[in-house]
Amino acid sequence: MLNRRNFLTAAVGVAATAGLAACAKEDGSSTGSSSGGSKTITLGFSQVGSESGWRTANTDSVKSAAKEAGYKLQFSDAQQKQENQISAIRSFIAQKVDVIAFSPVVVTGWDAVLKEAQSAKIPVVLTDRSVESDESLFVALVGSDFTDEGRRAAKILEKVLQKAGHKGKVKIAQLEGTTGAAPAIERAKGFKEVMDAEHKDDWEIVVSQTGDFTRAGGKQVMAAFLQSNPDIDVLFAHNDDMGLGAIQAIEAAGKKPGKDILIVTVDGVKDGFIAMSEGKINAIVECNPLLGPQLMEVVKTVHEGGKVERWIKTKESDFMQDQAKDALPTRKY
Repeated sequence: MLNRRNFLTAAVGVAATAGLAACAKEDGSSTGSSSGGSKTITLGFSQVGSESGWRTANTDSVKSAAKEAGYKLQFSDAQQKQENQISAIRSFIAQKVDVIAFSPVVVTGWDAVLKEAQSAKIPVVLTDRSVESDESLFVALVGSDFTDEGRRAAKILEKVLQKAGHKGKVKIAQLEGTTGAAPAIERAKGFKEVMDAEHKDDWEIVVSQTGDFTRAGGKQVMAAFLQSNPDIDVLFAHNDDMGLGAIQAIEAAGKKPGKDILIVTVDGVKDGFIAMSEGKINAIVECNPLLGPQLMEVVKTVHEGGKVERWIKTKESDFMQDQAKDALPTRKY
């Protein structure tokens, strides 16, 4: 997998501009003109889908930033299917867009289509998620450190347990993200790193399963968790939406989320903050979805033949229940 911490790339040349791109769901209506009368940059962007509030905010950020930059955006929604993303990228190549960007559904299976883009001299930028591929096949990554988010989730859980006065063994249920997706792999890894190093004797993940980053998945899987492990102390959900679904299942089982089962999630979407202000989520590790402006800067640089020698990250924070009401009014997503 891409080493996100030591990311270093060099930009490649670009091909001519183009028009429409095809995929499962497309929106090519966002157009604009570059300043100074220069040729409009055409960006082909393939989004994972619309599975969560985070993803919706991320899509809105990309679209608004492209419009503000004056780029022609060819947008494709992969509906969480890798084959749709591959089809969209191939369409972008055929239409000779200037730059391709995408947030990969999973980490593997991209070599062939990325080599096709490289052969067409179209630079590819990863957004949000990494891939397991030859790093020469893409020019930059705009995204968060998911492994560190997992570590932060474990460290903030220590504070949550202390505040709740929990003593003794801690039985943890984990709602994983989409199987094979970078945030699912890396958040689980970071959490386990801290757990193994500092809580080997008192923390145990007793059950772990994917909820596919969706609210419905979180509800369904949490209901099954409670059937098999009714004495769960903590839920660690890889995103807010799964945590919000899990809350419904916990309440349906006659338990109080945030009290009977302590809950830590990742993302920081507004619905998550509302639940936290209501005492139903104990802590949230922020993952900022507003990547659009940074992405457009990278697109401009590589289009002009410049070099990108950094991994572009967004500023993120951690929040506990007692901060929720103060932080809620400032939530932008």
